Amino acid sequence: MTAIPEQHQQHLNGVDLCWFRWRGSEPGLAPVLLVHATGFHARCWDQVVHHLPGREVIAVDMRGHGRSGKNGPITWDAFGQDLIALVQHLGLHGAVGVGHSMGGHSVVQAAAAVPEAFCRLVLVDPVIMAPEVYAQRQDWGEGAEHPTAKRRNHWQSWTEMFERFRDRMPFAAWDPKVLEDYCRWGVLPNPEPDREKGDGWVLACPPQVEASIYMGSSGKDIQELLGEIAIPVTVLRARPRSAERDPMDFSSSPTWPELAQHFPHGRDVHLPEHSHFIPMEDPELVAGWILDKPAAAHGVC
Repeated sequence: MTAIPEQHQQHLNGVDLCWFRWRGSEPGLAPVLLVHATGFHARCWDQVVHHLPGREVIAVDMRGHGRSGKNGPITWDAFGQDLIALVQHLGLHGAVGVGHSMGGHSVVQAAAAVPEAFCRLVLVDPVIMAPEVYAQRQDWGEGAEHPTAKRRNHWQSWTEMFERFRDRMPFAAWDPKVLEDYCRWGVLPNPEPDREKGDGWVLACPPQVEASIYMGSSGKDIQELLGEIAIPVTVLRARPRSAERDPMDFSSSPTWPELAQHFPHGRDVHLPEHSHFIPMEDPELVAGWILDKPAAAHGVC
């Protein structure tokens, strides 16, 4: 699929949400809803969409990200409520819901609230953790600052950003086309540029927004929702985390290994050769799980 998507914007749940829509060319195929991870944006899915020929695809910029509004609250509950509002606004029915990391968490909230909207879910290393993690959750503390708050925010161009990242991990392990999409759509015009510094662009997800999400990185406990989701759910998991890992090390999975077992029709797919950035490393692989041809052969969307 190579068509340029339509860009839409609507005020929903107290925020201006932006989303992109690729119109399908083959009637009868289930539409696909794509929801990105923390710090990313809708157009990070472009290379996945390329491998979904004929499908109608919708990819959303979540609150605080991309071309959506940056106003609060920036919370895991707000992300879920925003997605519920979007699904209802679109009148989505029988779609394949796909979410990466924080996006997977949000898709579960939406599927529980609007069950008719989805026929199947694909959760790509979702940030849904074991019950004991939520029970032991600790606040960063008043006045604490997350490391992502110090990210470089000002750029001369998206190509400068691309050249800076392309040989650095974890970006060096990504499909180069995905990194290009991430950079091209990951900056916005700087409202207060300094011509001498050449800082005409800023991150589309401001560092303070990203930091605030990680400050509540264990997210919203949604364990009670899992049993309510009666449709098939595929959980893609990256390599497991070690107990001594750095909190900002994304080379491994934040997902509860037993997560799939707690959906009535869950399926666990372990991908130990991949880091948490599965869609960035192998968009064709993710598209394959979205299409899920064996399930389609048995009458599943």
